[in-house]
Parts: sequence; C-alpha cells; structure tokens
Amino acid sequence: MKHYRRYATLLILVVAAVFGWLEQRPTDATARPEPAPTVHQPEAGRERLAQAIRERQSDVQVRGSGTVIRLLRDDNEGSRHQKFILRLPSGGTLLVAHNIDLAPRIDDLQTGDRIEFYGEYEWNDRGGVLHWTHHDPAGRHPDGWLQHKGKRYR
Repeated sequence: MKHYRRYATLLILVVAAVFGWLEQRPTDATARPEPAPTVHQPEAGRERLAQAIRERQSDVQVRGSGTVIRLLRDDNEGSRHQKFILRLPSGGTLLVAHNIDLAPRIDDLQTGDRIEFYGEYEWNDRGGVLHWTHHDPAGRHPDGWLQHKGKRYR
C-alpha cells in the first residue's frame, strides 16, 4: 500500500510540474507572428513568395499580387472555399483557396482582375496553393486577406 501512495504522490507532482510549465510557456495565441511586409515594402513580400516557391517551402506567410487567369468552381465539401488561379508577376501560377465560411466571397471576381493577397503558401509542383486568406477566429494563426478593387476580404 505504501508503494501505491508513493507512486500516486509522484504522479501528482509530475502532472503538476507539467501543468506549471505549460502555463508559463507562450501559447500560439500569445506568440506574435512575424508582421507582413508593409505597403512600402512590396518587394519584400514578392521575394518571400519567390523564395518559398524556389525552395519548395510550405507553411510560409506571404504577401503579393497577381492577375486572375482562371475561375474555378467553389469547393463546397467541408469548409467552403472560393477557388481561382492567379498569374504572378514572375510568370508562375498560384491556386487561391479562400475560405468563404470565414470570410466574404468575392462575388464580382472576373478573369483579368488584379488581386493582392496575404496568406499562407503551400508548395506543390503546379506553383502552390495560397490559403488562410481570412481571419482566424481562434487567434492562433496570422490573419490573412484578399484585396480586390480596393476592398479587403478577410
């Protein structure tokens, strides 16, 4: 019986220590994400995207712009997404998957329109995907956005 009490006491102390450590470390919600390049630094945002594409990186916050070359059907499976393809200034392409359960849909989007964006880039062999172009209701991810004809969608 003494051994069970010792193990129970030891277990309680370990659990308390772990909870204490978790309370003291910064959480994703309190961690400050790296700020996006400002409007005065558009080349920094373009270079970050170009680097992510070149180095086949994913989970990278990027800022940039492009021209809509193809409108795709909305993806209505699970979280709904408005999807379209941008031609980047570099000549490459980027699929945009804009969550329309969390942000407004761009209803008047047309081929040839210019889009500015801030979101998370995921590499793939077709140029990549941009997502997280909306606010994060849980506050754990940097808020993203799309801008079309002077209106910001987030």
